[in-house]
Amino acid sequence: MRVPLKTWSIALAAALTLAACGGEEAEPATDTSTMAVTTAPVVRRELASAITASGPVTAVEEMQLGVELSGQRVTSVNVDEGEAVARGDVLLTLDARTLESDLAQAQAALREAEAGAALARSNLNRGEQLAGGQYISASALDELRAARTQAEARVGTARAARDAAQLRRDFATLRAPAHGVISARLVQPGQVVAAGSELLRLIKDGALEWRAELPAADLGAVEPGDRVELRDRNGAMVTGVVRAVSPGVDAASRTGTVFADLPDPGALRPGTYLEGRINTGLATVPVVPDEAVVLRDGFPSVFVVDGEGTVSIKRIERGAADNGYVEVRGGLAEGAQVVTRGAGFLADGDRVRVVAPNAAGEAATPATADTAPAR
Repeated sequence: MRVPLKTWSIALAAALTLAACGGEEAEPATDTSTMAVTTAPVVRRELASAITASGPVTAVEEMQLGVELSGQRVTSVNVDEGEAVARGDVLLTLDARTLESDLAQAQAALREAEAGAALARSNLNRGEQLAGGQYISASALDELRAARTQAEARVGTARAARDAAQLRRDFATLRAPAHGVISARLVQPGQVVAAGSELLRLIKDGALEWRAELPAADLGAVEPGDRVELRDRNGAMVTGVVRAVSPGVDAASRTGTVFADLPDPGALRPGTYLEGRINTGLATVPVVPDEAVVLRDGFPSVFVVDGEGTVSIKRIERGAADNGYVEVRGGLAEGAQVVTRGAGFLADGDRVRVVAPNAAGEAATPATADTAPAR
């Protein structure tokens, strides 16, 4: 039986259509709406452990200097703030005219008493010679001895009065009690001062320290001898050593204080508030690559990839950082896969394609400008 040409044409067209449809179904689908990223697991490794804290730079020992006289006028101030002084240097002087007059009177009284004592001793010597020849009575000799003792006592009284007058005169000159640096000057020439009032302030030996407040959880990790690193306002590194750690914590704030000596403070000045790093040694801790940590809403966070290629944001407690790794103190389980390259482009709930770390050109960039993940 002959088949009409029209029928063959229809059948051929149908076969070609089926072949075309079958070919399209065989091609693998490619999702171009997901971003290519690389991941790394949360692992434990040895890390240079450090604690970051903030605190002021202060004087190890700051001495408040004043005078022990009241109602005296300042005649000169020989130092200014920031000036280095040596032990014994004259810092200021008071008007000492009345004190010098009192001292002169006390010295004259002492000389008078000493002359009386010399006369009493001479009389006693003559009396003892006369008593040997029985020219004077025993009672007269006793009177001579008593006169000598009274005269020597008056010498002691006059000498003590002279010493007191000399001490008051010395109080009119304020001298540096130790080597150091003047940190404050609170007096001017012509000012009438009172005893005990603060006139100058001295940083003993110019020694500075850094005092950092740490929570109780971190305080136990710091020990005397640990190295401290600070940076001044010019960016220069200043190193120090922990001298002491407070034995307890404040009941209200639950913090304790770390005292770190700064042997070479450089440009640091007392009162400067700085952030510093306390190196506490090596420790094996959970870590993630530094590039995996991003800031979201002001908090350090990472993106964790589940088995279906969906990311979820996890806020973490960040610890020490060293050699490209960051300590994770909380918020992640060991072994979790976190996004490394490409984390900065992601939002919670995005779907991603995990690629090999050597696919540098494909990872860390959205597939196209039109299909970048929405924020």
